[in-house]
Amino acid sequence: MQEGDYWMAVVEDRVSPAPTASGATTVASLARDWARRDPGHIAFREKDYGIWQEYTWGDAWELIELSAHALLELGVEVGDRVTIHAEDRPEWVIVDLATVAIRATTVGMYPTNPAAEVEYTLNDSGAVVHVVEDQEQVDKVFDCDPELITSIRNLVYLEPRGFSDYTDERLIFWENFLEMGRKHREQNPGAVDDRMAAATDDDIMTFVYTSGTTGPPKGAMLSNRNSMFAISKIINESKAMPDGKAPNKNDQILTYLPLCHVAERIFSTWTMLAGGPTLNFAESIETVAMNLREIQPTLFFAVPRIWERLHAGVLIRGSDATFFKKAWLNMAMGAADRIGKAKVANGGSHTTSSRIQHAIFYPLVFRALQERVGLRHCRRAASGAAPIAPEVLQFFMGIGIEVFELYGMTENSAVATVNYPGRVKLGTVGEPYDDIGLRIHEETGEIQTKHEGNFAGYWQKPEKTAETFTEDGWLKTGDVGEWVDGTHVKIVDRMKDIIITSGGKNISPSEIENTLKASPFIKEAMVIGDGRKYLTALIAIELDVVGDWALRRNIPYTTYRDLTEKEEVIELVQKTVDDTNSKFARVEGLKKFRLIPKELDHEDGELTATQKLKRSAMMELFGDLVESMY
Repeated sequence: MQEGDYWMAVVEDRVSPAPTASGATTVASLARDWARRDPGHIAFREKDYGIWQEYTWGDAWELIELSAHALLELGVEVGDRVTIHAEDRPEWVIVDLATVAIRATTVGMYPTNPAAEVEYTLNDSGAVVHVVEDQEQVDKVFDCDPELITSIRNLVYLEPRGFSDYTDERLIFWENFLEMGRKHREQNPGAVDDRMAAATDDDIMTFVYTSGTTGPPKGAMLSNRNSMFAISKIINESKAMPDGKAPNKNDQILTYLPLCHVAERIFSTWTMLAGGPTLNFAESIETVAMNLREIQPTLFFAVPRIWERLHAGVLIRGSDATFFKKAWLNMAMGAADRIGKAKVANGGSHTTSSRIQHAIFYPLVFRALQERVGLRHCRRAASGAAPIAPEVLQFFMGIGIEVFELYGMTENSAVATVNYPGRVKLGTVGEPYDDIGLRIHEETGEIQTKHEGNFAGYWQKPEKTAETFTEDGWLKTGDVGEWVDGTHVKIVDRMKDIIITSGGKNISPSEIENTLKASPFIKEAMVIGDGRKYLTALIAIELDVVGDWALRRNIPYTTYRDLTEKEEVIELVQKTVDDTNSKFARVEGLKKFRLIPKELDHEDGELTATQKLKRSAMMELFGDLVESMY
């Protein structure tokens, strides 16, 4: 028997025949289609005790279908919410697709969500089944007020360690959950197919909770129509690919950002479902750099913080090199700078001069750098979810890694703008996707969108939903933008973050902050000055890079706080501040700054789960530092 014949025989036992009414296309039906069409292809991989374990599409659909049947056995009805609180792992994707398959709604949580945020999300969403990774996440539920969490009927846990003494009858171990699904399928073989056949475009397939920077988080409802529209525009748009080929079965993806975030869902699981690339789960956020080098993905999405860390990593390794290697690397970096600038001026494409320089330095330096970063074989890299310093993108462009900045938000399914190959304008988020509505309001400068990706509204918050749309149906993004050359969009800032000084000058803090963060020594920066006479900043240093810099200069330190108090470190940051000031008008210059004495953390309330600064919390926690500058 040939391999293909074997898998077709296996899949006939695993995948039920197509129902007479197919229902709307959903992410779940895409998974079922892959299992029928190519059951032996590797869908995803995870590392277990140092060895990569593979799941074929046949394997994946078997687990998805069993999970869907188990949810039906637990009484999950159409429209019910199923919450997932776990790191990126195959079970996250399996439960997500199983939930959509039975027309329920997936609600993801960030692994770092503290108990208070878990309580809020469970209570607000009214989830009936809560899937958790381990004992730590279960304990967060038990720390909640039981009188508030009244909807949770079952808790499914993935890791068994630590549960021997737990007696709560709602707890179900993952393997028992799957066995429950197996029995339900034997007794009701067509139950999942019946639900899928009844799916509609308007079914709400997921809630994505906002970060809560300006108030309680809101559950943004995305429908099947929204997800399919995002797939058609962001993933299947081949002209957005440098080689003109849409994502396909030959591609490799590394997933590591929280899957509850819409951007990671699009660029990992939805891309896998749309085109067939293999999804590789990083072991943890701390091992991303190592896993990148190991996987060498062909498609890679990262938020600015990751690109900044990769950039800093290249520079710090150069600092630690021998004298000869350092001199050679400095020469190559000079060439990369010239190449990057030439490509920026040419829309992202090589000029004759830059092509020659690249041909010289690629075999000598750039290839090794790309290999070390883990992106030597990457045919498309993207940055989104927050603004990024143009200097960082120019650096990667210079060494031959094309990073395309794009823009979108949860409420429009991340469909807004993209920089197309050959038409890149650095400092912009690109051009609107074809055939969508995108405008910049003449009076407020707000970017607004109108297309099928615009969300269905905020869960149980009709007033907030109404506030998000204009009277003529355009989604208000809350971002201020401006046209560049009539084709590309530049993000000025969030409307709520615009600073108006006491002199009446409107200033965008994000441009200044991103320029500061282009330095490998600076991790975070927050510009202050609303209602003040001049601008100041709170700055967080990059511990690894500054720590290495200090040790190489025989500057001893014991803690993060101790390091920030060293005069040499303050002078180091001052140089970056001075360099930043030289790039802006005098009124936009920073007169003073203070180094934050601790590492910022989500659980301490300084950052959102997406690692964005909570400005109000920062002002409250470090108000004394702020006032010391005035």
